[in-house]
Amino acid sequence: MINVGNDWQPLFDIEQNKPYYLELRKFLKSEYSTKTVYPPMNEIFNAFRMTPFNSTKVVIVGQDPYHEPGQAMGLSFSVREGTQEPPSLVNIRTEIENEGLLQSSWSSDLSRWAEQGVLLLNSTLTVQAHRAASHAGKGWERFTDNAITALGDDERPKVFMLWGSYARSKKALIHRSCHLILESAHPSPLSAYRGFFGNGHFRKCNDFLVSTGQTPVVW
Repeated sequence: MINVGNDWQPLFDIEQNKPYYLELRKFLKSEYSTKTVYPPMNEIFNAFRMTPFNSTKVVIVGQDPYHEPGQAMGLSFSVREGTQEPPSLVNIRTEIENEGLLQSSWSSDLSRWAEQGVLLLNSTLTVQAHRAASHAGKGWERFTDNAITALGDDERPKVFMLWGSYARSKKALIHRSCHLILESAHPSPLSAYRGFFGNGHFRKCNDFLVSTGQTPVVW
């Protein structure tokens, strides 16, 4: 059983005893023992470990971990320093720069965001090497949907960044009107010019955080 080490644990305790999760666990045990799967097993829950529930003030929803060697690290859109930045992350950096918010210490490792309360949550938390969406429909979506629902039901104002049609479908899980939901096209090269560039999300996010008495994110 997973011990996440912070106030996400009650959610983990509930979900890990449900039949769907027990089936997911069996599937993952087989996958990790017979195939190359990303991220490494001990990094699957990095988003939850690095951003406790009560510290979460921004949620950036991704769909699937990166599926090439050395990329996935348990945080949506993030790769380790020294790894070539995937195109979506390059476009995220470009938008931050265009909004005048780029820090001189930019890194492809977005752990610094997670430590500031930005939950970098993929909907599916594992993937087989070189096979995008290979672990979709195995149970992860139910787990992460329940996490998003819990955050959406919390009365502390949060910003939900939903990029692309898949992430935008998660809007239905967010019920309280105290939250800010920011929607746009995905930052991938296929769609970035169709509404991601120029969306102003990073500045809008920080303006909302300040207006609700919270510390803005240093992007």
